[in-house]
Amino acid sequence: MTVRKILEEKGRDVVTLGPDRTLAEATRLLADKRIGALVITERDGGIAGILSERDIVRVIGEDGADALSRPVSQVMTASVKICRESHTVNEVMEIMTRGRFRHLPVEVDGRLAGLVSIGDVVKRRIEEAEREAESIRSYIATA
Repeated sequence: MTVRKILEEKGRDVVTLGPDRTLAEATRLLADKRIGALVITERDGGIAGILSERDIVRVIGEDGADALSRPVSQVMTASVKICRESHTVNEVMEIMTRGRFRHLPVEVDGRLAGLVSIGDVVKRRIEEAEREAESIRSYIATA
């Protein structure tokens, strides 16, 4: 299964925020939407960074509540790993595991086209494993 198929099934909507918005605004948005990360985008739709719950916990742990007034551009992860629609579930799992992150923006022609989470990837991998197991059971039953 490819990232394109995952996005076709789950949708391409991504919650984004501009780099000049405050960490307090980002935190409220994460809570309101019940999500774990925001993609930070430039005005032209390009990916500027990603802000995760881990980023927020880290900076508040270091600087306390005063960190909430900082712009997200100072807190976000700017060197964002991305994937393409052609990546497979296994390739995306490898990228996420190696980088130790749970969200991977999907980029098409330099613009944000979706977001894949570790939950999306694990769900599809489990479905694939179940299909493979059923195929083996069917093969054995007919042999």
